[in-house]
Amino acid sequence: MSYNADQLRAMTGSPAGTSRWFEITQQTIDAFAGITEDRQFIHIDPQRAAETPFGGTIAHGFLTLAMLSAMAYDAQPQVAGARLSVNYGFNRLRFLAPVPAGGRIRGHFTLRAVEETVVGEITLTWGVEVEIEGQAKPALAAEWINRHYTGQS
Repeated sequence: MSYNADQLRAMTGSPAGTSRWFEITQQTIDAFAGITEDRQFIHIDPQRAAETPFGGTIAHGFLTLAMLSAMAYDAQPQVAGARLSVNYGFNRLRFLAPVPAGGRIRGHFTLRAVEETVVGEITLTWGVEVEIEGQAKPALAAEWINRHYTGQS
């Protein structure tokens, strides 16, 4: 279902949705390490990582962050008439707990603000937490901004 700016404003402060679970496999972590050239041993060397306080390999924080896009497709409501949507940035971002290789994560989204400063542009600010299955502490908490272009002028 799609929502216009007024309908979205009425949702402000309310949970908007929760994504499905995503498994973060060692293969995914290794691929991310290769793409970003961040090959720190805590991500790619299970034997050395087992000797750390993490007890094994962990996902890159930026990998967890990058998963927000997939989670958003599951959980965020569609903006009526949007022809294009972009990541506008973050006001706040914290990595709170590591995601172990083989762990599952999902995103919880709460709409915090709706702005339409220019006709045809709707900016949404989201509170988001990424839950790690079976853990009390989230992997990350952020205030994320998306901009949607409706093409109206």
